[in-house]
Amino acid sequence: MSMPYYVSPEQVMKDRAEYAQKGIARGRSLIGLICTDGVLLAAENPSKSLYKIGEIHDRIAFAGVGKFNEFDQLRVAGIRHADIKGYTYSREDVDARSLANLYAQYLGQVFTHEMKPLEIEVLVAKLGFKDEPSQLFQISYDGTVVDRDNFVILGGDAQPLLERANETLVEHYSIADSLKKAVQILQGPDRTLNSGDLEVAVLQDRGSRRTFYRYDRDMLEELIKA
Repeated sequence: MSMPYYVSPEQVMKDRAEYAQKGIARGRSLIGLICTDGVLLAAENPSKSLYKIGEIHDRIAFAGVGKFNEFDQLRVAGIRHADIKGYTYSREDVDARSLANLYAQYLGQVFTHEMKPLEIEVLVAKLGFKDEPSQLFQISYDGTVVDRDNFVILGGDAQPLLERANETLVEHYSIADSLKKAVQILQGPDRTLNSGDLEVAVLQDRGSRRTFYRYDRDMLEELIKA
């Protein structure tokens, strides 16, 4: 009788982490920014129909990088969670922190107990209201949650983008100025991104209950060139 092949738990976790990181790095990058007049979410995404950024609730948005089918399942689950909680209690009881914790529990469970981890990172953003500040929650493939104060970068080769962001984003800017800076960070010095390469959405108060707005290609072209 042959002995079963043994792999230490540390090696198993390391292999799963490396597998997930490689998958996420193959995805195009995304940046979330807290602005003086809202929250901006910008991603490199040439697709016209497969969105990386979406609305979860009145003041909450979702963004994901990595395998589309995996993070889109989380987006749909988040919408259902928000709808049920808002119907059971009230719309004001739906908050980004509990949603981020829900995603973290699921991602951590899969990473720990399943053979293959999810190759995704997700962002939950909430627009502040009155004295409550805007929030950015980054949830990694292993269920780690980080609360970001100013900006967050997901996917791709994140380190160069982080270095450019730390040099560029020294304060909060308006949504229009933040968009230009986000494009500069995403494209870097060696290439140029146009409106067809980008997906951009904002959380911004405009006098209605819902605050999520997606920019179309023509609007993006005008804002980038302005």
